[in-house]
Amino acid sequence: MGYFGQQPRPLRSVAGGVERETMPDARLSPRERLVLTAIIDLYIATGEPVASQAVARMFADREGLSSATLRNVMASLGDAGLLEQPHTSAGRIPTAAAFRHYVEMLRTARPAGLVAGGSMQANGEMPLSEERRGQIEESYNGVASTNEYLERTSHVLALISSGLGVALASSNSSHVLEHIHFSRLSTGRVLAVVVTQSGAVIDRVLAIDRQMTTVELETAARYLNENFRGWQIDRVKAEVARRIEVEREAYRELLTSVEELCRKGALAGDAVEPIIFVEGMANLISAGQDRERLRQMLLALEAKQQLIEILNAYFDGKQQEVRVVVGLDHASPAMQDLVLIGAPARLGGANLGTVAVIASTRIQYQEMIQAVSYIAGLSERILDVPDA
Repeated sequence: MGYFGQQPRPLRSVAGGVERETMPDARLSPRERLVLTAIIDLYIATGEPVASQAVARMFADREGLSSATLRNVMASLGDAGLLEQPHTSAGRIPTAAAFRHYVEMLRTARPAGLVAGGSMQANGEMPLSEERRGQIEESYNGVASTNEYLERTSHVLALISSGLGVALASSNSSHVLEHIHFSRLSTGRVLAVVVTQSGAVIDRVLAIDRQMTTVELETAARYLNENFRGWQIDRVKAEVARRIEVEREAYRELLTSVEELCRKGALAGDAVEPIIFVEGMANLISAGQDRERLRQMLLALEAKQQLIEILNAYFDGKQQEVRVVVGLDHASPAMQDLVLIGAPARLGGANLGTVAVIASTRIQYQEMIQAVSYIAGLSERILDVPDA
């Protein structure tokens, strides 16, 4: 399922294919794991510190788990850094390390984790109810482009998670040519308007070394649109240069015009800004939160560049599985009680972008891990695979 550490860093090759943080809870006994899971479930359900009496009621019929025993187990979990007590007379609340352990237990409860786009768990059970899958798929009616898919995904994830829905287009998908148009402005000056398949529109004024007629510009644009729609922009420039050397002499004049326009920056892929869609900011506002801490958290999340950096730190186009990161305090101390659940969306084997949820650590983990995986896999079904 992925990496559960708090700090973003390169993944090492380890058993299972992912890096896992060494945690003190790795030495928990079966009884301690059982009690910790019960406390986390109660805390997720109520949002209140969990008292030993509440845990005792859950295990009323289980031999060997008396109230005194449970208090001792909870004290041991507290010493291990998995539970904390807001004040002396209060119950316990799980720490970030406890939630990481909880997510790891969900992962190891099955022979294999959920992979993005997978329709079935390893134990043969469907990851989402038929009703939930139907609701999700209905939300994508009418979606036909990468941009629409990512925008709709941020809305759907915010809705079903009661958190922040985030969808970030990969740099590669931002740099795929959809359409180009040239307009002659004046002597030696040409306007190039490029539309990428992610929906970005880039216009640049080019300083041309020689005079080009309107017919030449229209012919050059038509050649690029007919031959290179769906190509990576950087590949287009290299391919035009190659064709000048190998095409017949009759095409040399056309290709020379195209090559000059490209060389002057008509297809400058680095001009494309990262595209990110964010919805659900209001979902994270809680009346019970400290006002200043809430303000700091919202400021951090509203900075889209910071969100882009967070997603790029934890996700790349090569991974196949959902990843869960508990505690985002490396980005802002106010985000220590947030969890990030995300996965790559793919199209035709290429990385389309990252879809993710940022929410309270009290999120319903199993359902959201499954939902993120399912939604990431929808990209292959609702979008056409571009021609090679």
